[in-house]
Order: sequence, then structure tokens, then C-alpha cells
Amino acid sequence: MFLNTKKWIACAILGFTSVSGFAAADRKPCHILVMGDSLSAAYGLALEQGWVALMEQRMKEKFPHCKITNASVSGETTAGGKTRLPALLTRHKPSHMVLELGANDGLRGLPIEAMQNNLNTMLTLARRNQVQSVMLGMQIPPNYGPAYSRRFESTFAEIAKKQKVPFVPFFLKDFAQDPSAFQADGIHPNAKSQPAMLNAVWPVLSATLPMQ
Repeated sequence: MFLNTKKWIACAILGFTSVSGFAAADRKPCHILVMGDSLSAAYGLALEQGWVALMEQRMKEKFPHCKITNASVSGETTAGGKTRLPALLTRHKPSHMVLELGANDGLRGLPIEAMQNNLNTMLTLARRNQVQSVMLGMQIPPNYGPAYSRRFESTFAEIAKKQKVPFVPFFLKDFAQDPSAFQADGIHPNAKSQPAMLNAVWPVLSATLPMQ
């Protein structure tokens, strides 16, 4: 009887281990790749002050199983992002991508059609690699010409609709009209504005993340 009891306990332990192993194996991965420019690279700030670093801290509380890789580069255009993305997908194998590019295309007055093609290519590549994307839109000052500014802004929404990806229209919207929210260059948000940037992105991104 004693031996049978020992065997039953051993089987129970093995069974529990097997179930736990399957649960761990079945858990969906959560690795977020942020593809952005200076707005996401914490330009002019300490890295820990940027909205992506703040998101990482929030993830530890809300989604502790999620990892973040910030591949943002100051000055990046959509062409540069398109060139870098294949290697980043291969290296990091993310489950999610936050795409925050296009501002520098607009500030340089680059053709909107080229920006559109680059963003579409990046989102298509992400999908082929089974990566869930979230797209962040952008606006530029009207001094670039009202026609160009309107076309620039609407392009992001058009791409998000075509690609069927979650979309944040303009993640600087809560303070874009407040000069005190920006650094001395008048372009890059300062440290006090970073939480608002995160708060604009969070509801849309978090809705796509797997629970632990």
C-alpha cells in the first residue's frame, strides 16, 4: 500500500509538471519592437525619461511577461526604417511592432507617395512575420502648405485602414498646441510631455497584448 501511494504521488507530480510545461509552451510570446524616430528615441532627454522607457515600466506592472526593444533612431525616415526592419525582425523575432515613422519625411518635404509605399511595405513585412502592428500617425505644421499638410496627415489613416492595423491618429495631440511642452527647438517634446505620449498610445497597444 505504501509503495502504491508513493507511485500515485510520483505520477501526480509528473502530471502537474507536464501540465505546467504545456501551459508555458502555449503561452503567447510578447515582445514589442518600437520602430520610431527621435520622438521615440528620447531625443534631448535621458533615455529613462522617454515615453518608451515609461512604457517599459508600465509593462512590468500590467504585462510583466512582455519585453520591449526600442529600435528608434533620431532622424530616421520611413526609407531608413524599411531598410532596417528585415534584420530587426530576424534578430528580435517580435510579436508586436509599434510603427512611429514619417515625421522626418514630412519635415523634409519628401514625396508622400514614397512615405506611403515605405510604411505599407513595413506593415506588410511585419504581417508576413506574424507580427501585430500598431501604427502611430503624425501631423506637420501648416507652413508646409495646407494641401501637403492635409495629405500628409490623412495618409496615415488611409494606410492603417488598408492594412487593418490599430491606429493612434496623433500621439502628441494632448499638448501639440502648448509651447511649454516642447524643448527649445520647438519640435521635440520635453520630459513632462512623455507621459501624455504614452497615455495616447497605451489604450490601443495594450488591447493587442496577450494576457499572461
